[in-house]
Amino acid sequence: MTEQAVTEEQDTAGRGRRVGWVELYFDLIFVFAVSQVTHAIVAEPEWAHVAAALGLFATLWWTWIGFALLYNRVGDDTRVADRLFVLAGTVPCAIAATQAHHAFDGHPAGFAGALAGVRLILAAAHWWSGRGKAGVRKITWGYTASAVLFTLSAFTPRPWVFVLWAFALVQEAGFLLLDDGGQRRRGRRGGHDTPRPSRAAKMRSLLAQSGNPGRAVDPGHLSERFGLFMILLLGELVITVGGAALDRPDDDLGYWLALIGGLVLAGALWWVYFTSAAEIYERMLGLSGGNPALAYFLYAGGHLLPAFSLLLVAAGVDLSLHESPPVAGAWFITAGLTAYLMGTRVFSTQPRKWYMNLLQFAALAATVNLALLRHVLSAPAVVAVIAVWAVGSAAVSARVRNGVLEDLSDNPASFFRTSERDPEA
Repeated sequence: MTEQAVTEEQDTAGRGRRVGWVELYFDLIFVFAVSQVTHAIVAEPEWAHVAAALGLFATLWWTWIGFALLYNRVGDDTRVADRLFVLAGTVPCAIAATQAHHAFDGHPAGFAGALAGVRLILAAAHWWSGRGKAGVRKITWGYTASAVLFTLSAFTPRPWVFVLWAFALVQEAGFLLLDDGGQRRRGRRGGHDTPRPSRAAKMRSLLAQSGNPGRAVDPGHLSERFGLFMILLLGELVITVGGAALDRPDDDLGYWLALIGGLVLAGALWWVYFTSAAEIYERMLGLSGGNPALAYFLYAGGHLLPAFSLLLVAAGVDLSLHESPPVAGAWFITAGLTAYLMGTRVFSTQPRKWYMNLLQFAALAATVNLALLRHVLSAPAVVAVIAVWAVGSAAVSARVRNGVLEDLSDNPASFFRTSERDPEA
């Protein structure tokens, strides 16, 4: 075997599991589901409705994560049974998408029933595909319990229905990614209380090898799955921009500001994530050996806010390009952009001086207050200004990323900005 062939084989081995074609098909269902969340925000542009949309998105988010981790840990795209389980999951997911607007209207029974059906499929899929693998029995029973909770919620009055949903999602987070029982049991052994670990020690524990290797995740596959999902959400913004621009005459300046500004904004958001956060997150998860707790911190929990913020930006652009745009439209864009920058940690580096933290805070405050330009500029012009600001943020994030990547191999915890003066560091 030639030296080049050996290198190529090593590179292929390092990439780990690949995303299956059936997973990409499954994602098409969520294109429709997330679009319903965006349309619900546009229909009633109020912050209370945005909060409700976030709760609805979180239930869909954890449903998608269930299938992503199913294939990451025990799935195999060459097995017919695994493909059939994913295809079966598309049916109740599609039903949930069609019932999302009823959940907003105060009639969540259909939505809850569909989510219960999804979780029964996830329970059966883990039981069948993961036989003999560590932790699968717990995941199977956990999804069964979630199915029961979602079924009960279909017959439960508000607001208790949302309490049951929240409890189901929290316990799913526990059995999917947060339970790394081996380390915790070792900490309890001996019958005496151990001192509470420092923040730096907690961060280092996320980067350590999992106490249960059978629960480790594949970093390359997980990074690719979340990257593809972020592309779908960015696609919602692109579709919104195109649809809004078509409603304006092409000889209107606002038409060109809407079209070019919206597309530049979408491109800048893409650049921020894929040239900054995505590579850093995959590198960190790889250094930890696929620690499930770190996977939760960076992906399952860590991506929830930036993912939803893309829908909020799309809704804000849609509203801003209406013939009579509401004031909320501009605020949705700037609040979404601010949340996106915070959630992707594009400005996070190793520990810095206090004035650098102050500059970061000032930049985020300026981002959200760009909506005030609505008082002096037209809505399409505001979108264009925000797009230019996003391009600048992307340029800064790319520069920050270079420094972070250089430090990761020597000190991965520097990304969390733990104090170098920590006595346990």
